[in-house]
Amino acid sequence: MGLGGTIPLHLGNLSFLVSLDVAHNNFHGHLPNELGQLRRLRFIRFGFNKLSGSIPTWIGVLSKLQTLRLYNNSFTGPIPNSLLNLSKLEVFDAIYNVIDGNIPSGIGNFSSLFILNLGYNNLQGQIPTEIGNLQNLDTLVLSANNLSGPIPPTIFNISTLTVLNLISNQLSGHLPSTIGHSLPSIEYLTLATNNLTGKIPNSITNASKLIGLELSFNSFSGHIPNTSAFLSSLTNCRNLTVLALAYNQVGGILPPVIGNFSASLRQFYASNCKLGGSIPKEIGKLRGLILLSLGFNDLNGTISPTMGRLKRLQGLSLEENNLEGSIPYDLCHLELMYGIRLNGNKLSGHIPPCLASLTSLRELHLGSNKLTSSIPSSLWSLEYILEINLSSNSLNDSLPSNVQKLKVLRVLDLSRNQLSGDIPSTIGALKDIETLSLASNQFQGPIPESVGSLISLECLDLSGNNLSGKILKGEIPVKGSFKNSSAESFFGNYALCGPPKFRVPPCKQGDSKSTKNVALIVLKYILPPIVSSVLIVIIIIMYIRCRKRSTKKSDHEDFLPLATWRRTSYLDIQRATDEFNECNLLGTGSFGSVYKGTISDGTDVAIKVFNLQLERAFRSFNSECEVLRNVRHRNLIKILSSCSNPDFKALVLEFMPNGSLEKWLYSYNYFFDILERLNIMIDVGSALEYPHHGHSSAPIIHCDLKPTNILLDENMVAHVSDFGISKLLGEGEDFVTQTMTMATIGYMAPEYGSEGIVSAKCDVYSYGVLLMETFTRKRPTDEMFTGEMSLRRWVKESLPHGLTEVVDANLVREEQAFAAKMDCIVSIMDLALDCCMESPGKRINMTDAAAKLKKIKVKFLDDAAATS
Repeated sequence: MGLGGTIPLHLGNLSFLVSLDVAHNNFHGHLPNELGQLRRLRFIRFGFNKLSGSIPTWIGVLSKLQTLRLYNNSFTGPIPNSLLNLSKLEVFDAIYNVIDGNIPSGIGNFSSLFILNLGYNNLQGQIPTEIGNLQNLDTLVLSANNLSGPIPPTIFNISTLTVLNLISNQLSGHLPSTIGHSLPSIEYLTLATNNLTGKIPNSITNASKLIGLELSFNSFSGHIPNTSAFLSSLTNCRNLTVLALAYNQVGGILPPVIGNFSASLRQFYASNCKLGGSIPKEIGKLRGLILLSLGFNDLNGTISPTMGRLKRLQGLSLEENNLEGSIPYDLCHLELMYGIRLNGNKLSGHIPPCLASLTSLRELHLGSNKLTSSIPSSLWSLEYILEINLSSNSLNDSLPSNVQKLKVLRVLDLSRNQLSGDIPSTIGALKDIETLSLASNQFQGPIPESVGSLISLECLDLSGNNLSGKILKGEIPVKGSFKNSSAESFFGNYALCGPPKFRVPPCKQGDSKSTKNVALIVLKYILPPIVSSVLIVIIIIMYIRCRKRSTKKSDHEDFLPLATWRRTSYLDIQRATDEFNECNLLGTGSFGSVYKGTISDGTDVAIKVFNLQLERAFRSFNSECEVLRNVRHRNLIKILSSCSNPDFKALVLEFMPNGSLEKWLYSYNYFFDILERLNIMIDVGSALEYPHHGHSSAPIIHCDLKPTNILLDENMVAHVSDFGISKLLGEGEDFVTQTMTMATIGYMAPEYGSEGIVSAKCDVYSYGVLLMETFTRKRPTDEMFTGEMSLRRWVKESLPHGLTEVVDANLVREEQAFAAKMDCIVSIMDLALDCCMESPGKRINMTDAAAKLKKIKVKFLDDAAATS
C-alpha cells in the first residue's frame, strides 16, 4: 500500500485479530510491545519494510502463531529464547536481516515447522544437531551467514526436505555417502562456496527429483572413474535444471552419456574442475542448455560441431583448456548467443565470418590461440557487441575503416598479432571505447588525431608498432602529477623541451606560455595511457591468477551481466561524499540514497548507495548494472564506475546539475516553456525507444518512468535514470513476462498494476501519463483524482475545447503565438491518450510515439514563426 511511519501501538487493541500483514511497505522503527496483546494471532507478515531493533520477546507469548515472516528488514540481535515457546509454528522466515548470535538448539522443538529461512544474516557458530528433529521440514535456508563446523548428519535424515540451501558459509567436513537415499524428495541442494571436502557421493544420483545441484567453490576431490560414473548416474535426475560443480578438484572426464541429461538442464558449470579428455559430441543433445561453462580445465581434442544444435545456448565458456582444431562454423547457428569465450586454447585456422550473424553477441574472446589469416570484415557489422579480444594470435592484414560500425564497443584488444597498415581515422567514432589495445603489431603511419575524441577511453596501448610522427610537443611541467616523473616517461618524443632531468632540450624563451595548453593535454590525456600500458600487463596477470585461485567468486557469474566498469573503493566514495554528509544528500528512494560527490580530479558525480538490508536492493543494483553496461545512449544516465563489496554496493553516475523534471514542474523557483518541455519529452522518448527497439532482440523495459527519474544536465538535455526494477524480456516487442509489481502508483499500466504483466507497452503507458503531467502540471496522484476520475479521463474530457482548463496556466499566460501553443498541446494530449489506451494492444509503440512528438515540435515551430 506504500504506507510509512511506525507500526501504531493501538493495533494491540484489536483483540480478535488473527492475521496481521503489513509486508511490502515503508514502516520503520521498532515493533511496539502492545502487539503482544494479540493472543489470537496466527499469521504475522512484516517483510519488506525498514523495521529495526531486536526481534521482540513478546512474540513468544503468541501461542497460536503459525507463520512468522520478518524477511527483508533490519532486525538485529540474537534469536530470542522466548521464540522457542511457539510450539505451533510452521513458517519462520527472517532472511535478509542483521540477526547475529548462534542458532539456538531449542529450534529443534518446532515439531510442526515447515519452512526455516534465516539466510543472509550474521549468524555464527555451528548448525545445531537438533535441527535434524524437524521431521516435517520442507525448506531449510541458512545461506550467507558465518556458520562454521560440519553440517550435522541429522539434517540429511530429514526425508521431507525439498530445499537445502547452505551456500556461502564456512562449513567443513564431508557429505554422507547415503545423501541421495536419505533425501529422496530433495529438489534444490545448494552447498556452494564452503569448505567441504572428500568425494561427492554417488548416491546423490538417486535423488531423482533434483532440479538444482550447486556444489561449486568447495574442496571436493575424487578420481577419474568416480567423476565419470557420477555424471553418468546423475542423468537419472530428469528434472535437473542447474548443475554446478565448478572449482572443485574432482578430475575425471565428461562421459558420452552426458547427452542423456534431460531436456530440462539449463545451466552446467564445471570450470576449474581438472577435467580431462575431450568434449563428447553427445553434448549436442542438451537442447535446453542456456549456459555451458567448462573453462580452466585440461580438456583436449576439438570443439564438437554438434554444439551448433544447442539453439538456446547464450553463454559458451571453454577458455584456458587445450582444445585444438578450428572453430566450427556450426557455432554460427546459435542465434541467441551472448558470449563466446574460447581464449587460452590451441585453436587454429580462420575466424568464421558467419559469426557476424549472431546479432545477440556481446562478448567474443578468442585471444591466445593460433588463429591465422585476416579478421573477417563481416565481424565489424556486429554493431552492438561490447567486447572483442583477438589478442595473441597470428592474424594479419589491415584494420578496416568500417570498425566505426561498432557503436557501443567498450573493449577492443587486437594486440600481439601481425596486423599492418595505417590505423584508420574512423576509429575515433568508437565513443564508448574504454580499452583499446593495438600493441605489438606492425601498424605504421601517424596516430590518427581522431583518437583524441575517444572520450570514454581509459586504457590505450599502441606500443610495439612502427608508428611515426609526433605525439607530444612543448614544455614538460614540473609540478603536480609530473613532479616525480622520470625521463623514461618521455623517451623518444623529441619535440618536447624542459628541465635536464627529463633528458630533453631546454625550452626557448616564451615556450612556457605558448605550450601551456599542450602541457595540460599531456597531463590529462597522454601520461595516463603511458602508465596504463605498463600496468595493463600486471592487471592481466593478476586477473588470471585471481580467477584460478578464487574460492569465493561464483562461477555462475561467467556470463551474468554484472558491472565491469572501472572499480571505485569504499574509501574513495566515503571521501567523495565527505563521509556521507547529509549536506551532500540529493535524495532517497526505495533501495537507497543518492549523494553528490566530488572525486579526486575535481569532477562532480552522483553516488547511488544501495541499502543492502533489502533483498530488492541487490536486485536493483544488479538490474542497473545489467542494463547500463549493455545499453549506451545520450539520453540514458551513464555509470562512471562502481563499488561492489559483499556489504556495500554503490554506483558512481554522471551528475545532473539541473536536477529532476519533478523539480522543474513543481518548484515555483523554476519555469520552462513549451519548447523546453517538448525537447525534454522528445529526449525521454528517444531514451525509451532505444532499449525497446534499437538495443537487441531482447527489449529492456524501464518499469518505473516518472518525473523524479528524468534528470537534466547543464544543457537541459534529459537523461532517464533508475533502472533498478527494469526487466529484460525475450525476443520481439510483443513479448511479455509476469513479475512482482514494484512501480509507482499513478504511472503504471493497468495490466502491470493488477496482474504484474510487463511488456514494452507498460513503458508506453507511463510515457503517456508523463506527457500529460508535463503539460498540465498535475500529478496523476493529485487529490482531485478520486473515484472514476483520473488524469487520463480529465484530459480526455477536456479535448478539444476545454483544454485551457487543464493545461499548465504558465504555458499560455502570454498571448503571443497562443493559437500555435494550443494547437501543439492538443496534438500532444492526443498522442498521450494514444499511449494510455486501456488495452496494451491498442497503444502506440515507442518508435512511433517519439517520431510523432518530433513532428509536433516541427509544426509548432513553423506555426509560431508564422505568427511572430
